[in-house]
Amino acid sequence: MEIDKAIGESEDKRLKTKYNNAIFVIKRALSLYSIEEVAFSFNGGKDSTVLLHLLRAGYFLHKKELSCSNGGLSDFPVRTIYFESPSAFTEINSFTYDAAQTYGIQLDIIRQDFKSGLEALLKANPIRAIFLGVRIGDPTAVGQEQFSPSSPGWPPFMRVNPILDWSYRDVWAFLLTCKVKYCSLYDQGYTSIGSIHDTVPNALLSVNDTSSKEKFKPAYLLSDGRLERAGRVKKNASIKNEVDSDSQKHEVLLASVIAVGDEILSGTVEDQLGLYLCKKLTSVGWSVQQTSVLRNDIDSVSEEVDRQRSICDMVFIYGGVGPLHSDVTLAGVAKAFGVRLAPDEEFEEYLRHLIGEQCTGDRNEMAQLPEEITELLHHEKLSVPLIKCRNVIVLAATNTEELEKEWECLTELIKLGGSTSLMELYTSRRLMTSLTDVEFAEPLSKLGLEFPDIYLGCYRKSRQGPIIISLKGKDNARIDSAVQVLCKKFKEGVFVDMT
Repeated sequence: MEIDKAIGESEDKRLKTKYNNAIFVIKRALSLYSIEEVAFSFNGGKDSTVLLHLLRAGYFLHKKELSCSNGGLSDFPVRTIYFESPSAFTEINSFTYDAAQTYGIQLDIIRQDFKSGLEALLKANPIRAIFLGVRIGDPTAVGQEQFSPSSPGWPPFMRVNPILDWSYRDVWAFLLTCKVKYCSLYDQGYTSIGSIHDTVPNALLSVNDTSSKEKFKPAYLLSDGRLERAGRVKKNASIKNEVDSDSQKHEVLLASVIAVGDEILSGTVEDQLGLYLCKKLTSVGWSVQQTSVLRNDIDSVSEEVDRQRSICDMVFIYGGVGPLHSDVTLAGVAKAFGVRLAPDEEFEEYLRHLIGEQCTGDRNEMAQLPEEITELLHHEKLSVPLIKCRNVIVLAATNTEELEKEWECLTELIKLGGSTSLMELYTSRRLMTSLTDVEFAEPLSKLGLEFPDIYLGCYRKSRQGPIIISLKGKDNARIDSAVQVLCKKFKEGVFVDMT
């Protein structure tokens, strides 16, 4: 069988693993249900085309095991459903009918909506399971496994998803390795095809050309599979910073710091990273609203992230990142945003370069990131990019040395992005006085009203020790003016400058 032969001769270990697992799911379904009880929903898209050829290979291998026959596969006996729509691309229709003729497919053409057509089909035929080309990251994939019963309110059948854990890269690796035909739209820059009303070529594949007609590279050249759906009109929104520097540059920005780790709560490990982050954030004028330490529990992380992301401009979270059972941070962040973890092929490439063969498994848990909300922040000094989920930054550092490197890279990236004011170092002065709290309270409150752009802080190192006043801001002249105003309210020599 040509598909099985092509994969067998390939040197792509990941593709072989994905193929073998998909074939296992298909053969399992064919052993659970008779050929009359299964159907295949084909729509002419790339994922559906992959599944078509996987089903051909899977059926061939299933029959071979049962009969010990080495014969070929002339016809495709699995009932195939095609929902024909007036809003479908003509290229999709043409490719579907050509594929049916080429591979001996008997199409059941349905011209109703999916649910109504399915109800009529299942009423007339003893179908118990339907093969679907659904992948994690698809809008309909939420909550599905490789075998998933149909949703409440739908006719009862088993959804079989052999390529659920395949990435964009895996799909194109299969199609190109097996050298099978696919819809011509994919060679015109379309990366995800819906209807004629909501689908355009992916702008990321646009080619600079002097001719008046815009040209696009083929879909398999899209380097970042997470942007597969960027050609869907309704989803094609411009990317903007979570913190608008123009609207926020005169306001105090709020941050929250979250640590995840049972070892911190038990006192086994002393948390130095939270202290370091607070110092760094304060040094650039951010106000740290809260620091918290959470146990290794998805719900605890989810609840805290959800609460802090809604009241702070940025949330920094660290600990609990990795492949262990206790590493729940990314799952918690995903749950806080109401999304699921999905394979990220770009992130997995970084991990593959970092840890080599340990990253070739069927489902690399370390490469599962919150879907549709994750942005990877690349920097040449980092072996693995920082993870940003909307206004949540996930840090992988385990000590202050690693955190310092991540912080430096983050500040550089923010400045390169044009938000220099967000990471501009504050200047500060510290004064010490032996005045009592009562003598000092009212003048300091009035100073705060007079200089709202300056952060005023007070603390003692011991209960009976002197008060230390900290003045921080971006304008050194304003800080000097505030110090002068404060000093004039008291006798000379009451304050000692500690700067």
